[in-house]
Amino acid sequence: MASSGAAKVPKIKLNSGYEMPMIGLGTWKSEPGKVTQAVKDAVDIGYRHFDCAFVYQNEAEVGKALKEKISNGDVTREELFITSKLWNTFHKPEKVEPALKKSLSLLGLDYVDLYLFHWPISFIDKDGELFPKDEHGKHLFEVIDHIDTWREMEKCVELGLVRSIGLSNFNSRQIQHIMDNSKIKPVVNQVECHPYLNQKRLIEFCKMKDIVVTAYSPLGSPERPWAKPDDPNLLEEPRIKSVAQLYRKTSAQILIRYQIDRGVSVIPKSVNKSRIEENFNIFDFSLQAKEMENLSWLDEEDNRSMNVENLLNVSETLLLVKQVRLSTKKRKITENQRENHRL
Repeated sequence: MASSGAAKVPKIKLNSGYEMPMIGLGTWKSEPGKVTQAVKDAVDIGYRHFDCAFVYQNEAEVGKALKEKISNGDVTREELFITSKLWNTFHKPEKVEPALKKSLSLLGLDYVDLYLFHWPISFIDKDGELFPKDEHGKHLFEVIDHIDTWREMEKCVELGLVRSIGLSNFNSRQIQHIMDNSKIKPVVNQVECHPYLNQKRLIEFCKMKDIVVTAYSPLGSPERPWAKPDDPNLLEEPRIKSVAQLYRKTSAQILIRYQIDRGVSVIPKSVNKSRIEENFNIFDFSLQAKEMENLSWLDEEDNRSMNVENLLNVSETLLLVKQVRLSTKKRKITENQRENHRL
């Protein structure tokens, strides 16, 4: 039978009225063939929140584990909180609902609890490629206003395919653009967050808008493919190790607790059962205010592990920023013209 550990996990109420467990199991970069067992182990330990995405290419394995644990009576669907994400090649309005239904099919579910707009950038849908490129190796973009995509996500809520919708990797300006043009407000903004990139200003902005922040890569993603040998390692950071010794915890546990104590939900990733359990065992202590402050002083934006520059080269990024700004400007001009016509 499943562990009673789930009762230890605090939940945070979303602006949609639903509750989300503060800790979940991340599945990004989880190796094929290991995800199913990792999810089953996590359910037994007490996890009820599972963070997935179509681009991770392992939703079928996650779904297999969930089906088995539900069938065995170890957990009910209602106890679970499942997140998936809309990938960059599916931002055209007519592609949103089919993309969600594909994830639902892979996961073996009738609905997900949360569906996120994965990145505020759009790729051309080229023969099903997740990262389409031209003959010169340059990524292929297209300009699609975030609002056009978001309105289709709203329709998915109305269809009962998802309970809550949110954002991922959006900045405050992009969030406000959604807020100003939506019927259903985003409930979450999922971003990279750890002491080297504490996201203080973005968290404050989101709290003002009643949006929960979820931290991915809370351990700094030491296994990221683009890591350099001389990159700083959060798990070896002296200030963090000192706090860990004080509480007789690991550096990883301190980093996860750091987010919980900030009111930020967190989704550490592992396929190792002992580490999955270790990451979960952080509810028997809290960090003091001075310790929280000392960890936040480690912030260095250059140490982020996942940003758009890690997906694209610099010239492509600058072009994309220009395109997004142009798209937003065009929408404002169109809206003003409509308003003048009404008058």
